[in-house]
Amino acid sequence: MARFEGKVVVVTGAGSGIGAATARRFGQDGASVVLVGRREEKLREVAAGMAAERTLVHPADVSHQAEAEALATATVAKFGRIDVLVNNAGIAKSGPFLELAVEDWHRVMATDVDGVFFCIRAMLPKLLESRGNIVNTASVSGLGGDWGMSAYNAAKGAVANLTRALALELGGQGVRVNAVAPSLTITEMSAGMKDNAPLMQKFAERIPLGRPAEPEEIADVIAFLASHDARFVNGVNLPVDGGLSASNGQPPQG
Repeated sequence: MARFEGKVVVVTGAGSGIGAATARRFGQDGASVVLVGRREEKLREVAAGMAAERTLVHPADVSHQAEAEALATATVAKFGRIDVLVNNAGIAKSGPFLELAVEDWHRVMATDVDGVFFCIRAMLPKLLESRGNIVNTASVSGLGGDWGMSAYNAAKGAVANLTRALALELGGQGVRVNAVAPSLTITEMSAGMKDNAPLMQKFAERIPLGRPAEPEEIADVIAFLASHDARFVNGVNLPVDGGLSASNGQPPQG
C-alpha cells in the first residue's frame, strides 16, 4: 500500500513500542517519516529498517517548547511540509496518591500533556497549510480511572479532552484531530507487567479478546485515523482495547 505517498508524518516517542510500530507502518504506506524521541540509538534502530531517503531521525525532548519548535523547523527543512502529527510520547508513574512525588507528577504532565501541546503549537501552521491531521495517543486510562495511577489518569484525561476541544476548533479549518485509547499493550513501558503471570491473568479475564494488544495493532488504527478513509472522523477518542470498555465492570455470572 502507498496511501501516504507524498505525505510527511511526524511520530513522537518513536524509539519503541507503539511509536516504533507507527513509524514503520507509515513508512510501509509510502510516507516520509520523522522519528522523534529522547534516545537517538533507539530511533536509529527503528529507522534502520525504513527507506533512508524518506526517513529523518530527530532526537528531542518534546516536553521542552524550544525542542518541539526545532523539530518542526527541521521537518520542514528536510521535507517541506507536515501532513500528520502523531503525539505518542508518554511516560507513567504508579503508586498511592499521597506517595506520589511532586517531581514525578510534573514529569508525567510535562511529557504526556505539555509535549502534546508544544508539538501541536509548533506544527499547526504547516498542518493548516496541508489540511492535515493530528492523532494523539490517549489511553483507556484517560477515559476512566485506575488503581494507583492518578498522575497518568490525569495526564491522559487531559489528552483526551484536548483532542475533543481541538477537533471543534480546527475541524472547520480542515484539520482533523483524533486519538487512540489503547488498553494494556506489550511495550517497554509495560515490560514488568508482562512477567507478572497473576496480573496478566487478571487482564485476560477483563479483556474480552483475552490478551493485551501488540504495538502494531495500535499503529494500524492510528494509520486509519490519519488516512483518507477516516476523512469524516473528527474528535474521537477511539478505544483500541479488545472490548475492555464494552463492559460495565460487573463480573461474569454463571
